[in-house]
Amino acid sequence: MADQFDVIESGRRGHRRWIGLVVVAVLVAVPVVGLVVSREPEAPLPRAAVPEPIRSMRTLSNAPNALYPKPRVKGDDEIVRVVFPDGTRGEVRYPAGLELDRLGVRPFRGVWIDGAYRRLTAPYGGEAEVSKGGPPIRSLTSNVQLWPRQPGSGAYGQVLLFAFGPWRMALYDRFDGLTFEQRMAAAERLRGRVTKDGYLVLSGGGPVRLAEPGDVAQGDPVGPQLWFGSVVGDMVAVIPLPGCAKGSQVPEMMERGRRPARAACHDGVQVAATGGREFVERAVKEIRITLK
Repeated sequence: MADQFDVIESGRRGHRRWIGLVVVAVLVAVPVVGLVVSREPEAPLPRAAVPEPIRSMRTLSNAPNALYPKPRVKGDDEIVRVVFPDGTRGEVRYPAGLELDRLGVRPFRGVWIDGAYRRLTAPYGGEAEVSKGGPPIRSLTSNVQLWPRQPGSGAYGQVLLFAFGPWRMALYDRFDGLTFEQRMAAAERLRGRVTKDGYLVLSGGGPVRLAEPGDVAQGDPVGPQLWFGSVVGDMVAVIPLPGCAKGSQVPEMMERGRRPARAACHDGVQVAATGGREFVERAVKEIRITLK
């Protein structure tokens, strides 16, 4: 039996394999050739147009923590509709060359927790600006985390980071810090809702009191504000400030660094700007805000 199997496995093996491969190749080639012959030559496809970014009211997880409103054009100006973080609506009119809509807009509002004042702002870099790539200390609620003190933050201490829809709002503590009870009060009583056009409106309650237009802390207006851009580039702050004077003081945040900074009041709204000299001059002189 062994000899019989040896003969079967060894007799003309290479010849049979060669014939088998030829048959398989013919079977595969016939339909392929027929398909190629039967097809009409196709015209080359036109190059697809690359769509422009959709500059609508939105925030993006991989973009700055800011909103990019779509303006309407009126002569040489552009106008954007805005909502301040207390719910006040308005329109910001500016020379088109300032391109405020491209800078992005963020909310700011001061807050008192059991009488202790703190700043509540939207960090331009979102969560990454607060986390610096590290983990939080703990979660206080489903949408609030406690983060370590940031290097180089001076008198500021740990940070409470709030998530309101796509927005990230940071409450920067002082070096001595709020108590655990005060932090929990802030986490539980501070609320935010996102309007249909993407702006954030904030509310408080109990021991948490949010600043109103005209409120001042440490010499600066701390009521509801909108910030266009960031302090590393051109920046404009629009601040409802009833009774503000013509030569109003520039907010402290605008005076960081050695760049031009100016402020002016128009119809009860302060416009403060920092950045390039020409940008600043045009911003404080020509930006107008209408509150609804």
